[in-house]
Parts: sequence; C-alpha cells; structure tokens
Amino acid sequence: MTKPPIPTSDQLDLFHETTRMTVQEQLDLLKTMKEFEQASKANDVQVAGTHYKSKAVQPWDYIVANNLGYLEGNIVKYVSRWKDKGGVDDLRKARHYLDKLIEVQDGKS
Repeated sequence: MTKPPIPTSDQLDLFHETTRMTVQEQLDLLKTMKEFEQASKANDVQVAGTHYKSKAVQPWDYIVANNLGYLEGNIVKYVSRWKDKGGVDDLRKARHYLDKLIEVQDGKS
C-alpha cells in the first residue's frame, strides 16, 4: 500500500482556511493521521489523551465483548477513566447515563 505524500505548505494553508484550525492543530491532526496509518490496530493509537492507554482492558473492547448498549457503554467509559481524565465530573456523567438507563428500564415494566 502506497502512503499518501506529505502535504505541502500551500495545502496546509488551504486546509487551515477551510477548517479554521490553527497551524498547531493541523500539525497535531497530521501526526495523528500518520499514527493511524502506522498502527496495526485501533487500540495502538488513542486520540486526545492517554487516559485509556494504561488500562489492562480497553473500555471499548469490554463494551463490545459484552454486547453493551450505548447507555451501558458510556457508564463503563466514564467509570473507567474518571481517575485519569475527568475526575468527579466523569463520575457524574456516568451517574447521568445510569439514571437514564434506569429510567428506560422502569419504562419497560
């Protein structure tokens, strides 16, 4: 598989004009894109942070393996990362999804 060429300065300028991204954001995006091209699996690269890299099991792998739905998956995600990313706010987000899941389940009775 042939890798795409590295963008020229003019191409980066056009990209900046059309996306309203800063030059640093563009460079970060290009770096991430190159990492994805080089990675053999999605788990090899994490976009925007490292809060899942230290986990023995990636939350999305757990979610997929256990066939969890959207609400349950977000609960797992926020509870898994709260210490490394969002702190108590992530626990509140998890609780919000849990409250919605309970509400949905109560409505099925």
